[in-house]
Amino acid sequence: MAEGEDRIIVLVAGMPGSGKTVFSRVAYEMGIPVFTMGDVVREEAARRGLEPKPKVLTELAKKLREEHGLDVVAKRTLAKVEKSCSKVCVVDGVRSLVEVEVFRRAGKVVIVAVHASPATRFKRLRARGRPGDPTSWEDFRLRDSTELEFGLGDVIALADYVISNECIDYDEFVERSRLLLRSIIDRYKGETGAEQQMC
Repeated sequence: MAEGEDRIIVLVAGMPGSGKTVFSRVAYEMGIPVFTMGDVVREEAARRGLEPKPKVLTELAKKLREEHGLDVVAKRTLAKVEKSCSKVCVVDGVRSLVEVEVFRRAGKVVIVAVHASPATRFKRLRARGRPGDPTSWEDFRLRDSTELEFGLGDVIALADYVISNECIDYDEFVERSRLLLRSIIDRYKGETGAEQQMC
């Protein structure tokens, strides 16, 4: 078996406000390492002396892909995954099938799409009030369009699992996320040896 083939990489995809961060937090609390692809862009912004505002980061993400290829963020994230020596990990924020293929070369990829309706997501984004979150429906739709331009819709369409975060409360979504993660690990650990550590 080639190096990395016994690693399970859970890729989390979803539109803004769907609940990706909550899903990833559940994984972290279960002891599963979590790698956020946006961290790569934030690190690059710091190197370039740019203010980490959402619009700045979005433009930088586009520029990075233009300068270094569509898979640059995935490759830099994968380097962190491989250093972790973990048999199971979660990668939050995959946006394209090109990025998915980068991770496929390093282990058993399982795509989880987190779904919530536009109306629900807009309500959540307005309520959380992070800097850069849309305050109008027009801004919200523009942000969605930007995400879809990266290819996010294709990743969601080809997900292995879809978890709904619609018409349920926070605690129920947390429990659904925990059960799904446990199910994924139980399903694949036999064929990958994921119950053992890499290092």
